[in-house]
Amino acid sequence: MKIRVLGAYGAEGLAQRPSAFLVDDTILIDGGTVGGALSTAEQIQIEHALITHSHLDHVAGLAFLTETLALYEAPTPLTIASLEPVVKALRTAVFNDTVWPDFAQVPTATSPIVRYRTLVEDAEQEVGGLVVTPIAVNHTVPCSGFILHDGTSAVVYSGDTGPTDALWKAAGKVRGLGAVILECAFPNRLSALADVAKHMTPERIRRELDKLPGDLPVLIYHVKPQFKDEIGDELGEIAGHRISFAEQDKTYLF
Repeated sequence: MKIRVLGAYGAEGLAQRPSAFLVDDTILIDGGTVGGALSTAEQIQIEHALITHSHLDHVAGLAFLTETLALYEAPTPLTIASLEPVVKALRTAVFNDTVWPDFAQVPTATSPIVRYRTLVEDAEQEVGGLVVTPIAVNHTVPCSGFILHDGTSAVVYSGDTGPTDALWKAAGKVRGLGAVILECAFPNRLSALADVAKHMTPERIRRELDKLPGDLPVLIYHVKPQFKDEIGDELGEIAGHRISFAEQDKTYLF
């Protein structure tokens, strides 16, 4: 499995892009940024977008991707896939002909730029050649993490979440698990904010590590840009080389 980090942050900063990962060139995991990291030729290869939740830092780039696909007459519709509440939010609050065009009707309803697919929670489903299992996590809006398996290797992607259990229990049953991609938005001193916003801090991650199967490498994403150095220092105190930041523009092989 090849995973390219398009955006590794929980907000937009100078040369710091919101959360988005590209799997095997054709599948997005979240879409906080797309056009800021990919050429047009690379964008029109994308066929699926697995979206954890509807917050802008995970879907803003998805809006501009759909426009690019329309302008360049992409050969394959983009299938946006998520849990039912997330699909509903995208259709009614984003791609609603008010905030952004309804590309499920463009150019026609029978030949659209965008199709939607509702995924079943806690069940394995095939998406673009991967087996995907969405697991609900602990965030302020409906949100899922994803377990991705290509038949040989697997990766866990946390989505936005505070401390959670179901995702780690499901991950413990997966064969070939190579890494966990885990969010961490705030430093420890903002623990009260993390509690309200339902995000991780390094101290919360320290406690979560005991729930993770084995001694897997953990790649941290969704860091608020202004806190990166502070969070990095705090993570280094608890886990050594097991934890590292997901590097923007880097491609990981699992």
